[in-house]
Amino acid sequence: MAKNNLRKSWVKPASAPNSEINVTPLVDVVLVLLIIFMVVTPLMEKDIEVRVPETEVAENPTPDSNDSQIVVQVTESGDYSINTEKIAPTDYVTRLTQLLNTKKNDERIVFFVADDKASYGKLVAALDGAKAAGAKVLGFAPDESTAPSPTPSP
Repeated sequence: MAKNNLRKSWVKPASAPNSEINVTPLVDVVLVLLIIFMVVTPLMEKDIEVRVPETEVAENPTPDSNDSQIVVQVTESGDYSINTEKIAPTDYVTRLTQLLNTKKNDERIVFFVADDKASYGKLVAALDGAKAAGAKVLGFAPDESTAPSPTPSP
């Protein structure tokens, strides 16, 4: 028996195995999804229905006699007035403290009306002063016509 002279030969790879992930298909899928969402999103937002509550206009509501609102007004010149009573900036916090001490804890509400040309710093000082005086809730009115009618202070 003749032995075949077969030699086993090993083939060396030309380069090291590639262990990197091919992200090209992933990018293709993401771009297709992006295009789909860009096309579909405006169509979804087209038919949004909004229900706006109906408002009733009251004919000159009568103010409650026991309800005394505190309205602080800041004028263009930076002067303060509490319920139509002009107050010096140095006496503002003490006078507001006196008014708020007559109210229950949950009724310590102060409304602010500021002139359009009033100094922002004066308005912030008025807000800080109201908090220091013991106000629990601060409210804003865009102009004097929408502000709660101030009751003259005693």
